[in-house]
Amino acid sequence: MFALTLTAELAGVTNLRPDDTEGSPFWYTFKVQCTSCRETHPNNVSVNRFEMNEMSGSRGEANFVWKCKNCKRESSATITAAPKAYEQTEPPKAQKMLEFDCRGLEFTEFVPDGEWLAEGLESNTKFTGIDLSEGEWFDYDEKANDEVSIKELKWEINRA
Repeated sequence: MFALTLTAELAGVTNLRPDDTEGSPFWYTFKVQCTSCRETHPNNVSVNRFEMNEMSGSRGEANFVWKCKNCKRESSATITAAPKAYEQTEPPKAQKMLEFDCRGLEFTEFVPDGEWLAEGLESNTKFTGIDLSEGEWFDYDEKANDEVSIKELKWEINRA
C-alpha cells in the first residue's frame, strides 16, 4: 500500500480535494516505474478510481493495468478509497490524500492535473475549477472580502 501526501500553504481556504465523482471522474496522473527492472516509463499515466481494467490470465481487475515495455511484466494499481480533503493548518503539515495498492509497479511522482475544489475557511464559499498544475493558485473570496491562495505544494508518495 502506498499513500499520496500533500503539504501546502492554504490561505483563506480549506478542504482542498480533487473534483472526483463517478459522473465526472478525476484522472490521477503519475510517473510510473517497474519494480522488476526499475525502468521508468517515459510518459505520465493517468488513473481514475471508477474505471476497472481486466488483468491478463483472469487475475481480476484493477484501476490501472500496465505492461512494462522493457521486461514485458504486467503490473497493476488500484485506488483503495475516495480521496481525503486537505485541511488548512498552521504551520502546513503533510496529510494523506489518497491510498493505492500497487503490484509490480511504483508511482514515483504525482502530477496535479485536473480540477480541484476547496471552500472558504470562514465564508464556506465554494471554489471550483482550481488549477494546481502551475504549483500555486490565487483567487478572491467575495464573502470574506479577502484574497485566498494555495501555494508551496509538496507532493510525496510513501508506503502507507
